[in-house]
Amino acid sequence: MIATKGYAARNAADALTPFDFARREPGPRDVQIEIFYCGVCHSDLHQVRNDWADTWGPTAYPLVPGHEIVGRVTSTGDKVKKFKAGDAVGVGFLVDSCRECNHCREGLEQFCSNGSTGTVGSPDKHTGGVTYGGYSKLIVVDEDFVLRVPEALPLANAAPLLCAGITTYSALRHWKVGAGHSVAVLGLGGLGHMAVKFAASFGADVTMLSRSPEKEEDARRLGAHHFVLTTGGGKLMELAGKFDFIVDTVSAPHDYNMYLKMLKVDGVMMCLGAPSKPFSVMGHLLSGSRRSLAGSSIGGLRETQQMLDYCGEHNIAADVELTDIARIDEAYKRMERGDVKYRFVIDMATL
Repeated sequence: MIATKGYAARNAADALTPFDFARREPGPRDVQIEIFYCGVCHSDLHQVRNDWADTWGPTAYPLVPGHEIVGRVTSTGDKVKKFKAGDAVGVGFLVDSCRECNHCREGLEQFCSNGSTGTVGSPDKHTGGVTYGGYSKLIVVDEDFVLRVPEALPLANAAPLLCAGITTYSALRHWKVGAGHSVAVLGLGGLGHMAVKFAASFGADVTMLSRSPEKEEDARRLGAHHFVLTTGGGKLMELAGKFDFIVDTVSAPHDYNMYLKMLKVDGVMMCLGAPSKPFSVMGHLLSGSRRSLAGSSIGGLRETQQMLDYCGEHNIAADVELTDIARIDEAYKRMERGDVKYRFVIDMATL
């Protein structure tokens, strides 16, 4: 085993603190990575606070969060063919799957019929414990779940692509969003700012929906063609039946019915945020115009690599604010307030 350091939550209430633990020794197909940066996702906070206990089961403590991981390869097993020492690489939400079911064979490892292995808090077949994430110095991952980061992308800005990037990219690609489509993005945060960038890059007409008037300048800088305050009742009435797609990135409770009215016939509202509480929807808002309320999450490994390559070719990366690992709880509080442009990324040199 390889001794390393990280930061962990010991329970749902207390601050994260330094944590000494061990990674497995690299096997023949493993890649050992020195972690340079790790993005801070709202899912990290949900896991830390045990918000998803009723859906995914209780959080296993101590929990080392972090699934937006970038760094460089330090060593590889003798059967590794895809990577070598010094390569810029990333690790996202998954570190394993069965690789045999139909979904895995189709490149949809996130839907593995036999249960994929998450980067954080999943049963770890190698150690007998649970998986520990990227708030740490190093990680060891099977080469099939390691992604190549284009050298054109700054590593710190590439980290959020491993979750916020692929989550928005995958949804937009699945529904074939492009030129001629009218797309609204709800919420200008970590997911939202990537949704604006991708939708605009794909040729769609993009409207930013936000409660904050001060975000208009940034929304337009990121690629939005229009900006609408969701607190303006009269203006919202004018949006009825306007959009082909709404990309909903909000993780807090909100009124889904208000936004469903904005969809055209056959319009789709993509739910990418993950509120921890159930919500209510009026059935006639769906059936009356044959609208769809749909969910999407990360993409598979193949699509995630495609996304990274697309970002490298088109100079697309996340807008980030670097933070020290010791200030992670302050970062969580600011993230909850929406006080970050637009993704916190931990500089692991501070660990």
